[in-house]
Amino acid sequence: MAPTAPAPDSHGGPAEERPLTARERAEYERLRRSAAVRHRRLRYTGASLLLLLALLLSPVAVVSAWLANTISDQDRYVQTVAPLADDPAVQGAVSDRLTNRVVANVDVGAITDALQRALQQADAPPLVVDRAQDLEGPLRGALTSAVRSVVSKVVTSDQFDTVWTEANRRAQSAVVKVLTGEGTSAVQASGDMIVLDLGTLTDELKTRLVDAGFEKASVIPAVDKQVPLLQIEKLNQAQDAMRLLNVLGGWLPVAVLVLAALAVWAAPAHRVWLLATAVGLFVMMLLLLVALAVARRIYLDSVPPGALPPDAAAAVYDTLVRFLRQSTLTLLVLSVVTGLAAYLYGPGRGARVVRGTATRATGAAGRSLERLGMRTGSTGRWLDGHRAWTTGVVIGAGALTLLLWNYPTPGVVALVFGLVILVLAVLGVLAAAPGDSRPPVRAEDGTAR
Repeated sequence: MAPTAPAPDSHGGPAEERPLTARERAEYERLRRSAAVRHRRLRYTGASLLLLLALLLSPVAVVSAWLANTISDQDRYVQTVAPLADDPAVQGAVSDRLTNRVVANVDVGAITDALQRALQQADAPPLVVDRAQDLEGPLRGALTSAVRSVVSKVVTSDQFDTVWTEANRRAQSAVVKVLTGEGTSAVQASGDMIVLDLGTLTDELKTRLVDAGFEKASVIPAVDKQVPLLQIEKLNQAQDAMRLLNVLGGWLPVAVLVLAALAVWAAPAHRVWLLATAVGLFVMMLLLLVALAVARRIYLDSVPPGALPPDAAAAVYDTLVRFLRQSTLTLLVLSVVTGLAAYLYGPGRGARVVRGTATRATGAAGRSLERLGMRTGSTGRWLDGHRAWTTGVVIGAGALTLLLWNYPTPGVVALVFGLVILVLAVLGVLAAAPGDSRPPVRAEDGTAR
């Protein structure tokens, strides 16, 4: 129906509507197109800003969620650091530190002095007496080797795993206090170094030394029980960042998810915007992985070998960030799956080929079931008439599963994706085997199914 305009009557009031003139109609169409363009541009601008903000915040959200889950959750924290107790590099660093502390408390010089006096009293030749002091080096080396053997047995025993786990369990709240600059406990900040107090481990070490024949070990002064766990340059700045991320950790991931969803909803082309979101998330997660690799190199270069050997420092860093790296890889895989799904629902030639192939395959499987006498009847007809609805439910169920899964891994994402594809294929086969005579339906590529 053509647009009309009211014509005034003889009394000045509106009369019956009249058709627009050609000039008025052209002006009306121009204004309508202009309004539609402005509205479309506004939607694209809003969606672009929302998506840009979501993508820029996504790496920060991943890091803040990792900090909140790893540091605040005691079981998760213990699970994170537990593998360090069995790491050879960490065991070696702990053994070296305890060995050096024990040997440092033994006055080897006094032993050689006593030996020299004993030789003098025994009227030993002066040359032998004078060379007694040269035994200090070999004696210290032999003592170090013997002590290291005992220490290694303690560090590689099951008791070390128990001590390590319990120390970290007690220290979980202290780690938060250290990183936020508050309080001290089993984990303490010493300068820019976070150290772990292993408690009763040194007492067990003294007992083992006495049992091994070092009777004097029982009177050795208290051995330093602190073992470096992590060194952070400019700890004050790290504490400031931790305070901020600790506040953001609870709501920032949700905010990013909401912003991304709003961006897709506000955009005129939802599928295209979903694909853009997936590509953007893929790029940001790649950048986060690169940042973790760069941070690892910077951290290893900043740790003095005297404080923590490079291999032990690498083990500590890799262990502490492994769940962060896993979360990043999970989102990377999820972005690939989401982008692939968005593309396959599009008008692209490749997408049409894939959909056509899937349709032919499920149709052939359904017809095979019919020939075998396995007909789905009304259920198959209902599934065939509600393909879009059932597909959306299955995909939504897969997305909800990932959303509710605690700490999903890349393998979990791949498993859920595979199950969604399998369920869709089964539904397609059931929809193609109702058992009634129907004219062939044309697939999107023009072939019959």
